[in-house]
Amino acid sequence: MVIGLPHTGTDIPAAIEARMTSPWLARKDADWWVDRLYDFAADMGATLVRTAISRSVIDVNRDPSGASLYPGMTTTGLCPTETFDGEPLYLPGQTPDEAEIAERRATWFDPYHAALQTQIDRLRATGPVVLYDAHSIRSIVPRLFAGELPQFNIGDNGGTTCSPDLSRAVEAACAVSGQTLVLNGRFKGGWTTRHYGQPHPPQAADRRAGGDRQTKHAVHAIQMELADRGYMLDPAGPVSEANWPSPYDPERAEPMRGHLRRVLGACIAFAESQR
Repeated sequence: MVIGLPHTGTDIPAAIEARMTSPWLARKDADWWVDRLYDFAADMGATLVRTAISRSVIDVNRDPSGASLYPGMTTTGLCPTETFDGEPLYLPGQTPDEAEIAERRATWFDPYHAALQTQIDRLRATGPVVLYDAHSIRSIVPRLFAGELPQFNIGDNGGTTCSPDLSRAVEAACAVSGQTLVLNGRFKGGWTTRHYGQPHPPQAADRRAGGDRQTKHAVHAIQMELADRGYMLDPAGPVSEANWPSPYDPERAEPMRGHLRRVLGACIAFAESQR
């Protein structure tokens, strides 16, 4: 199993931060503490790939072409210019142009995905791989979705990025918690899930076998978007620099870590069953 952590970074180069409206706004929409929440996963045998760059500099979980993942719905782009709540990230006249976006992609986006691809290929050489893309978001963001988000938001892009058996296993593991869950609700899986998910890979000729066809090992990609309230204090109303982000609270987070151990265990069991 490979776990992607695309939105836990908070690094912003000083020259870029100086053009932004506020350092706090520039980091407001990070997936707060998710890397700490999953830090047990390496002991389960998972490989974790993380970028330290802030998603406000470049979002490594967006289509590099700039195409929207959710046409017709409010979302943020490859190099966001506003927060989830619609607040401008840049001072007037300071938003990145196409040349700068291309430079940011080469500097941060491409290396992250090269690292992710390297680890997928390494594991895929010996068997099927589960790619688990780990995220979180505030429970209430009216501009993005109505009401309160379910606790567990599982995405497989409508059943296209992984086996339905994996999605069912993850759903069942989440259901044990007694918390709310949804499959392919508001969040169906970002670019990472959609790009790497290959549950039915094409066959490739094996020259060593005289041209016989040999099936490549599958990559089953699934996204987990957690509502923050499951592991940190998540204000019900508007957030401000005074109350967001709330500190990481190990005692509050421990029950969620137990649920996630069960979820990751189900992913690993599924991958082993596919050998």
